[in-house]
Amino acid sequence: MTRTPLPLLSPAPAAAPASPYESYVYAYPHKTAYRRLPDRPALRELWAAEPQHALSLYLHIPFCEVRCGFCNLFTRIGAAGELTRAYLDALERQATAVRAALGPDARFAAAAFGGGTPTFLDAGELARLCDIAERRMGADLRTVPLSVETSPSTATADRLAVLAERGATRISIGVQSFVEAEARAAVRPQDPAEVTAALDRIRESGVPVLNIDLIYGIDGQTERSWQRSLDAALQWRPEELYLYPLYVRPLTGLGRKESAGPDPEWDAQRLRLYRHGRDHLLAAGYEQVSMRMFRRPAAGPGAGPGAAGDHACQTDGMIGLGCGARSYTSALHYSFDYAVGMTRIRSLIDDYAARPTADFAHAEFGWRMTGDEPRRRHLLQSVLQAAGMPVAEYRARFGSAPADDFPVELAAFAERGWLDGTAGPDVLRLSPEGLAHSDALGPLLFSPGVRSRMAAYDLK
Repeated sequence: MTRTPLPLLSPAPAAAPASPYESYVYAYPHKTAYRRLPDRPALRELWAAEPQHALSLYLHIPFCEVRCGFCNLFTRIGAAGELTRAYLDALERQATAVRAALGPDARFAAAAFGGGTPTFLDAGELARLCDIAERRMGADLRTVPLSVETSPSTATADRLAVLAERGATRISIGVQSFVEAEARAAVRPQDPAEVTAALDRIRESGVPVLNIDLIYGIDGQTERSWQRSLDAALQWRPEELYLYPLYVRPLTGLGRKESAGPDPEWDAQRLRLYRHGRDHLLAAGYEQVSMRMFRRPAAGPGAGPGAAGDHACQTDGMIGLGCGARSYTSALHYSFDYAVGMTRIRSLIDDYAARPTADFAHAEFGWRMTGDEPRRRHLLQSVLQAAGMPVAEYRARFGSAPADDFPVELAAFAERGWLDGTAGPDVLRLSPEGLAHSDALGPLLFSPGVRSRMAAYDLK
């Protein structure tokens, strides 16, 4: 089956999507819309007028033991010499500068360690990472939800013990497939016995929420083999399961190997497997939270939307530490430079590790949230959730209704059967078919400016 490296979006106005799988929208806008900020605004000024009572804290560790064939995350394979220590030194310097830029009453309502693979760090380094979050940033990891990503080969007992003791409430492990041939096809080398042992150790650690990531759309995957993976995952009764469609992106392992061209057969396969997985998990008692996320009811602390209590991703700010992290204020989304290719990523990590504290007091790359961008982001962050968006919530923030601001887009969604016509006037909610097409619907809400920037981005 031919795999198609994803093109960057066209700057033309949004048209009917050619595929149900246009772009995975996990943040708006994507970092390919960011550009260098010539004025390098001071973080102290950016955060001066921002609400700081329910911030989210994200610490990024850009190291993995291997890089999967589908991965386009900001990460490198291995860490030569003393690189992990140098990176943590820089992370601590950045935390010092960022905390000084925030107000004295800044409070964190949620925290996450991502990457990369945070558990690439050894147990002592993970303890230091927690110290940076707590002692430098002031986040009380034992009283807020703390999510940490791991992998089968790095989910060791000593690392998990550190995370459990320091307050981790959720461990997310990328398995992708329990079928060894499918894991190889996705360029995800792993030993099935190692996967089983890792899941056992996570359960034994006492961390209350286990999430397992699985991927559908792999070459050779069928409904029967897909169900084998689903059933294998269900043996551990995970509180959460994320089902991801396979994407082939430029500059990834699979992206380098595959030829371009439209592939309706692959689209049909992914839709078919998505529906099979969705129905199987619903029958097993899980509830659907979004196209990707399924949660066991009463999953416990740290699970799912709203777990952070008073934290809301649509409105509350985010502090990202690390060279691949992004931060959000109401007026500016910012980060360091972005890359996918390994050579450039290694260069950016080395640059980050060498920076003095003063360098971290400014924003360098970003996107200013002007015009209707906050409305687009709020709508995207809300409507892609299965529960939908209360119209009154949107109106209270913006003084208008979604139908007033996005009449063309919402009419097109309704025409395609993507909106739930039984939801009533008070809730904007996707239909089951709309959820299935989330990766086509989301990009249709991108602004012309974002689409133009993404199309012009020189991927490196």
